[in-house]
Amino acid sequence: MNIAFLGQKSFEPRERGGGIETHVHELAPRLVRAGHHVLVYIRPRYQDADVRYKEGVRLRALPTIYTKHLEAIAHVFLSSIDVLFQRVDVVHYHGVGPALLSWIPRVFKRNAIVVVTFHAQDRLHQKWGFVARVILHIGEWAACRIPHMTIAVSHGIQILCRDRYRTEAVFIPNGAEVRTIRTKARILKEGLKPNGYILFVGRILPVKGLHHLIRAFRRVKTDKQLVIIGASAAHEEIYMASLKRDAQGDARIRFLGFRPQEELPEFYAHAYLYCQPSESEGLPLSVIEAMGYGTAVLVSDIPGNLEAIHHAGFTFANRDVEVLAATLQQLEEHPDEVAQAAKEVRTIVRTHFSWDRISEQTVEVYRTARH
Repeated sequence: MNIAFLGQKSFEPRERGGGIETHVHELAPRLVRAGHHVLVYIRPRYQDADVRYKEGVRLRALPTIYTKHLEAIAHVFLSSIDVLFQRVDVVHYHGVGPALLSWIPRVFKRNAIVVVTFHAQDRLHQKWGFVARVILHIGEWAACRIPHMTIAVSHGIQILCRDRYRTEAVFIPNGAEVRTIRTKARILKEGLKPNGYILFVGRILPVKGLHHLIRAFRRVKTDKQLVIIGASAAHEEIYMASLKRDAQGDARIRFLGFRPQEELPEFYAHAYLYCQPSESEGLPLSVIEAMGYGTAVLVSDIPGNLEAIHHAGFTFANRDVEVLAATLQQLEEHPDEVAQAAKEVRTIVRTHFSWDRISEQTVEVYRTARH
């Protein structure tokens, strides 16, 4: 099959990339290795536009308008027009915002299957104003009602599709691989010790709840460090500045900024604990990746996080700084509990989140939609 992916910034999970970019980066090459042809639309700001192929995946860079509200939709619009003239059997949109334009190939490329992956309820992110939230709400409807098939990355989203939008979405989660990393050069260079830090990796957005984590960590009696890896998202520099103000005076809190994907395994593998304090998630890839490296996880008790850990990690009440601080202190004082959870999380990843299995399930969706 010839497959086109629309909605991602780039083919690589680079600076200011996120879960969708990681999803595409893992899925597309596997589809190529399975004998399919994959076209991925990218935005020039996030990847070298002169690179036409990578890992067998064809990359097509189209321009856009780099503003908060127009960047994504303008790029997806051009991609949706361009894909009409490409030889593709499947047009696969990633995200509810891009799904707003999935009607274009549905109407004008009737020989192609249109699929949307519903990654998260983006309208719940604090960065959006009232109008943008209304539009993203419509995007949820579009993700469920316009395509031939809808994929939900969590059971919670699958239930939302069924109950609110009367659509039977297919559940296919995000994924990770079980890996063992023994090298320590990068973390030692950063002045970190194995099992000597609590880690967060991701885009620096208010919805990620890092303000809760920093305020809670400051109350914990520990010589461990809190390591935050990630760049502030576009138009969110004010939030990053507020986080640094919250951390001021506590030398244990480290902002390491963006790190390339190839550097992250060491940070994941040698962390004492991975903490995900998000206020809203679809199915958090960073949590699953940490679990794949055998690192115990502590997450806010939102549905996406709970589904990711499958009872193998630790939880705290969403947005509750006092409970988070108490839980961190408890885990600091009971390393045996953390070590036991670290053994269990690998089994969860191996059983539920294999990328090879996910790619096979995705192809099955394509084939089912053709009937």
